[in-house]
Amino acid sequence: MGKRLLFLLVTNILVMTTIFIVWSVITHFTDISWSFDTGGAGLGIDYVSLGVFSLLVGFAGSFISLAMSRFVAKKMMKVKVLDPDGPLSSHERTVVEKVHRLSRAAGLMHMPEVGIYQSPEVNAFATGPSKKRSLVAVSSGLLQTMDDDAVEGVIAHEIAHVANGDMVTMTLLQGVINTFVVFFSRIAAILVSRLVRAEMQGIVRFMAIIIFQILFSILGSLVVMAFSRYREFHADRGGADLAGRDKMAHALRSLKNYVDRANVNDRTDDSAVQTMKINGKGGVAKLFSSHPDLDERIARLEER
Repeated sequence: MGKRLLFLLVTNILVMTTIFIVWSVITHFTDISWSFDTGGAGLGIDYVSLGVFSLLVGFAGSFISLAMSRFVAKKMMKVKVLDPDGPLSSHERTVVEKVHRLSRAAGLMHMPEVGIYQSPEVNAFATGPSKKRSLVAVSSGLLQTMDDDAVEGVIAHEIAHVANGDMVTMTLLQGVINTFVVFFSRIAAILVSRLVRAEMQGIVRFMAIIIFQILFSILGSLVVMAFSRYREFHADRGGADLAGRDKMAHALRSLKNYVDRANVNDRTDDSAVQTMKINGKGGVAKLFSSHPDLDERIARLEER
């Protein structure tokens, strides 16, 4: 889930910033007001209009990000999409068959696209705007490092994300976060702009909105990451239902063993470890992690 969540968050910030810049250009050459600064008593802000604007922009940004998620993932990771009816190598055919078999077991009416991307990281991800238009991709490092049962457990986990509709759920949450980000970034920008001369207020407000929007989006990602960690436990249980608890637990232990070996070899800065978004760190680092600690995931799975 780390990869697909990263794509969603980054794309969301870029889309939100683009919407703001385009809207600013439009309003600059029209009579549409966008400042929401009434200059009246108190803070002099039109909260109702700003709230409606924030709601529309916030959810527009999150749903545009969702619609672009599969396309962005393919381009950023250079995913090779596998045609189930075309010529495939033996390991490519195995991946396609696993994805399709587990998808049918999960009750999916439409088979996800299946892809492989070249990377030493031991990872897989699922993304897409809907169950009908989803993508499940695995890294070459995963196929080279893990045995067949562990690969099946990992794929089952990703299929569970698709079957659970986690991308749509995450998008709705992101829409709520975006609404607050847009709302409070503009209030903060209005207040900051009042600290400078009148002729400078326009440019200061423009720059302040972009800065506050990015900063508040990063803070809002803490809520998204917390929800992501919660959904990982559900995907583990879903993967256990699809592939069997033994295979799901074996996949998690294989990941744990890989991370432990990498840490022993002083490869903690290796992209093959870091891009998994899986670690056992505490404190602030844990708050920005999209995945719970592997030991905790294994323990939760074995409690069933």
